Amino acid sequence: MPCCERVRNRLCLVLCDEKGQGLVEYALILVLIAIVVFAMVAGLGVKLSNTYETINSSVDNAGR
Repeated sequence: MPCCERVRNRLCLVLCDEKGQGLVEYALILVLIAIVVFAMVAGLGVKLSNTYETINSSVDNAGR
């Protein structure tokens, strides 16, 4: 049974390793930050587009 004991010990070492868990947590945080940044840029882009259109139409009307 020493072979089974070694396999069980090796499996326990792999499953109990917390380094992978920390890496996954950091990856999830980065994904959430990326989603928030993307949503902010998308919303800000629409606002800026509307602002530039308003400025453009004001300049065109001022020249007439």
